[in-house]
Amino acid sequence: MARPKTITDERLLAAAAEVIGRRGPGFTIADVAERAGVSVGTVAGRFGSKSGLLRALTRQTSDANVRRMREAAAAAADPVAGLRAALLTWFEDLTDPVEAQHHLAQLGVDLIDPELRALLAELYGATERTVLELARGVELPRGPGPERAARVLTGLLYGVSMDWSVRPRGELADRLAEDVDAVLDAWKGR
Repeated sequence: MARPKTITDERLLAAAAEVIGRRGPGFTIADVAERAGVSVGTVAGRFGSKSGLLRALTRQTSDANVRRMREAAAAAADPVAGLRAALLTWFEDLTDPVEAQHHLAQLGVDLIDPELRALLAELYGATERTVLELARGVELPRGPGPERAARVLTGLLYGVSMDWSVRPRGELADRLAEDVDAVLDAWKGR
């Protein structure tokens, strides 16, 4: 009879995200196991390989971020505030420039692997689709249509985070809020 899982995938994936933030693409399954307080065999048995671990982490990140975006939008007072709140949730946990640089370095490595690159495309697509859903409920008199607005705002999220990770000035959350507000205000005619 198999033993029940006492260590959740979520715990292992959280450990992986922390380790990537500290070590970048040079992390190992052993590093993840140590951070999670489990054996290397537990992590390897669950995900098979470092690539399998990264695939699972990308899927989980996509699902979690879309869920957080929708929750933030639903809690807002109006559709524009909801769109803004949803956009600002995307990188709300990323506050350390060095950690951001390590994640960016991992992104570079992920882009080399066709399967991980395809999962990243799904993650970006899920983000854009969520922004599109929210943009459809927003009236922006001087803005583009919802499809272009979603593409521009999604690109803004990723561009600001990438720029901040290599040239950190101030807090990422503040920079993202300033830039999102600048675009939304221009589209509202302010």
